[in-house]
Amino acid sequence: MMKNLSKETTDKWLKDSKNWKFGSFYYNKEDNRLFPQKRIPWMGWTINFANWKSIVSFAVLFGTILLLIWIKKPQ
Repeated sequence: MMKNLSKETTDKWLKDSKNWKFGSFYYNKEDNRLFPQKRIPWMGWTINFANWKSIVSFAVLFGTILLLIWIKKPQ
């Protein structure tokens, strides 16, 4: 696991257009982070689609939100 990533390395990965599929989906097998920053940092975080753990984490989070909405749905 890469715990000591340098700012230069992460910036290089984010700016490299080869790591962005269709310009929007981050896909970098070298990057083990689950939710890296988007290209424009103030826009938040994205999913690293090359990391299966980030896809599972997103699916669980999304499923939990949908479940809570379904439970709270007024009758």
